[in-house]
Amino acid sequence: MKAFVVEKVADKEFNADVKDISKPKCGEDEVIIEVNYSSLNFKDALSSVGNPGVTRNFPHVTGIDLAGIIHESNSPIFKEGERVLVTGYDLGMNTDGGHSEFVKVPASWVVRTPDAISDKEIMTYGTAGLTAALSIFELEKNGITPESGPVLVTGATGGVGSIAVSILSKIGFNVVAVSGKAEKIDFLKRAGATDVVLRDEFNESSAKRPMQSETYAGVVDTVGGEVLANALKYIKYDGVATCCGLTSSHELNTNVFPFILRGVRLIGIDSVECKLEKKQKVWKKLASAWKIDTLDNLTNEIDLDGIKEAYEKLLAGKAVGRYVVKIKD
Repeated sequence: MKAFVVEKVADKEFNADVKDISKPKCGEDEVIIEVNYSSLNFKDALSSVGNPGVTRNFPHVTGIDLAGIIHESNSPIFKEGERVLVTGYDLGMNTDGGHSEFVKVPASWVVRTPDAISDKEIMTYGTAGLTAALSIFELEKNGITPESGPVLVTGATGGVGSIAVSILSKIGFNVVAVSGKAEKIDFLKRAGATDVVLRDEFNESSAKRPMQSETYAGVVDTVGGEVLANALKYIKYDGVATCCGLTSSHELNTNVFPFILRGVRLIGIDSVECKLEKKQKVWKKLASAWKIDTLDNLTNEIDLDGIKEAYEKLLAGKAVGRYVVKIKD
């Protein structure tokens, strides 16, 4: 079978390309999935260059998301022919991932795909879409509604950010997007942003005071660092910020005023080890009330041979929207 394989050729030197490898064998409580679509994420790109924080086992197949059908099952939970998806856990990290024609995974990682959504659509969401939806799920769970006020989305041209903008707009929120890419303002407005603020301008205007005027009912932060620290200053009383990324920085240098004077809540989002029940609930929302009408505008479809070039764009910070990988012809 064909797969996108990363091989270690020397100390700190790796080669990544499409290769023919052996089809996996199904063990106890495992399933083999025939993959129709996968996606690309920043974590996949890091794996492709041998980042030890993501992958330590080589040769390795990348791809932390997949959607397809059960090809073989040694589990009482699933039967052959069922449509399923997998995101998170160890998939594509130290377990071979979704950039392959067939993938073996534990049955406990697998979610049934909702009927109302195609494999391509659900992989347009992928881990990025699940993370965005989990963030919005927490806003709603904590009482943030369109009537509460606008929501700020940081890192808005990235995979998580662009999907968060579109979902929030779809369900009635006014969305303000923060981005470092001035040339993508039109893209963000097409995705659903009411307004766009450039990152440098946002940080410069926010850094001068420990608190700013109450502006946003909620924040979906995808970048961390200075941007998140500044966003917290604008949140309204009893507002909520979610945090799921660190492309700006893993450090958060802030003050306690938003928390003790406005009752602001900061909620961490993790889609990797999230309970299956919660994943299933959020996937159903993405297949129905939260399904984005403009998915095609966020999507770049490639095949296995296009992965290498796409990884270069992701690592250089030049990617826009989502990459979906068509595995099955």
